[in-house]
Amino acid sequence: MPDDPEEGMLGWDESVFRDEHVFEVDYIPETFGHRETQLQSLKYALRPAVRGSRPLNTMVRGPPGTGKTTAVQKLFGELQGQTSVRPVQVNCQVDSTRYAVFSRVFEHVFDYEPPSSGISFKKLFGQITDRLVDDDEVLVVALDDVNYLFYDNEASDTLYSLLRAHEAHPGARVGVIIVSSDLSLDIMDELDSRVQSVFRPEEVYFPVYDEPEIVDILRDRATSGFHQGVIDEPELERVAELTAETGDLRVGIDLLRRAGLNAEMRASRTVTVEDVEAAYDKSKYVHLSRSLRGLSDSERELVKVIAEHDGQQAGEVYEAFHDETGLGYTRYSEIINKLDQLGVIEAEYASVEGRGRSRSLTLCYDPEAVLDRL
Repeated sequence: MPDDPEEGMLGWDESVFRDEHVFEVDYIPETFGHRETQLQSLKYALRPAVRGSRPLNTMVRGPPGTGKTTAVQKLFGELQGQTSVRPVQVNCQVDSTRYAVFSRVFEHVFDYEPPSSGISFKKLFGQITDRLVDDDEVLVVALDDVNYLFYDNEASDTLYSLLRAHEAHPGARVGVIIVSSDLSLDIMDELDSRVQSVFRPEEVYFPVYDEPEIVDILRDRATSGFHQGVIDEPELERVAELTAETGDLRVGIDLLRRAGLNAEMRASRTVTVEDVEAAYDKSKYVHLSRSLRGLSDSERELVKVIAEHDGQQAGEVYEAFHDETGLGYTRYSEIINKLDQLGVIEAEYASVEGRGRSRSLTLCYDPEAVLDRL
């Protein structure tokens, strides 16, 4: 304990952070531990592209926050140096239609966005493949969070176009990596038969990190992101315990950042267990926040209605939703299925006296936490 009470206090121009970006979701760490087997499998699938051939199509699966996106980003970063390979990573939570996916590919190939209207998909696709053939490049497309394409019934058309590119455009060489965090989604079973016949992917699985692995990874982040002595082992282990409860490493990384901000709010040079506990109230909703960010206005409106009518029957919720949006029952039912698949709500069938079977809609999170994040 310092003799001078001010000695442990931060000055106005001081921070506990050495590099706060280390705790952002898009940060790619120099060392990517505990995923050596998965990286080797992905390299094996991508190696033919470096030789000028089509790579092996790959399906990457695992729970949220297990390193899938980071692994692909890391390998794509290495491929950027190969003049014969054009790697493109598409976030399907943002680009959830076939046209949006190919617009993103166009942007990466040409370094500018395609016209926002007036260009057909066929022409857009043709321009992409013509450029690839002219430049003698192999295109590798990673469809990250591909489950969103399934939720919007766009997956089969998107994959069919990519997988059949060499038939429609001779000389085009295209490989596909699909990345999914929805373990309840049977990808192969949900695809059209025309896609199933040509899509025989290598499979790479990313399991949940165990607690010693979480401690190891978070220690590396803390060393890179905080100044020396800001966080000690007991606090780090508490962060790891809370992270292990959720199974999502992103919770732990966000928890470190928020705990650091809490310490700064107290003008303290060190993070305490109390800073960690207080931060967890927000960090535990990382997955919810990410799910809500990817929703359309009408989808967010339905989440709001469900939060206000939590536990009520689907028919009652529909009436409130229709009053707010004017949308019909078919679209309402589609959104319910999507929110159920995303893990935002639970839609369970139950027998209702005098009305047969009806769905009861319940949020998977605290309603106030949901409303706060909409």
